[in-house]
Amino acid sequence: MAHRLITQVVFIGTRVVGRAFAEAYKQAAASSQYQRAQAKAGNGGLSGRASLSSGMTLDEACKILNVKPPQGGKADMDEVMERFKRLFDNNDPKKGGSFYLQSKILRARERIEAEIKPTLEKASQEAEVKEGWNPKIYKDR
Repeated sequence: MAHRLITQVVFIGTRVVGRAFAEAYKQAAASSQYQRAQAKAGNGGLSGRASLSSGMTLDEACKILNVKPPQGGKADMDEVMERFKRLFDNNDPKKGGSFYLQSKILRARERIEAEIKPTLEKASQEAEVKEGWNPKIYKDR
């Protein structure tokens, strides 16, 4: 009698866990498909990937930091950093601020940096090509 009860518990438990995994997989697949469709629809290649990694859209990041969205991959990083530092310090948990808001502010800055990073890298490569190769040599003492 006891072995029959144990067997039923194992089978029922396995069915419940199996259904939960199947449902979680369906949700993950649907979410991934939706993100890919959003990336193709208009967010561009990098925008979709950066949004996936940070979980925040560029528009949301700009609203959090109260800055204008980057135009053509260019943004006023001095203004972004100034607002980031001010908001980050104001929301310090040691000063009675919110850790959640502080983390949102940090993610907003990272999202804006991720959006303009390829443009900055391309500009620095073009500047290096224009100047010519100039290695940095460090002399040992």
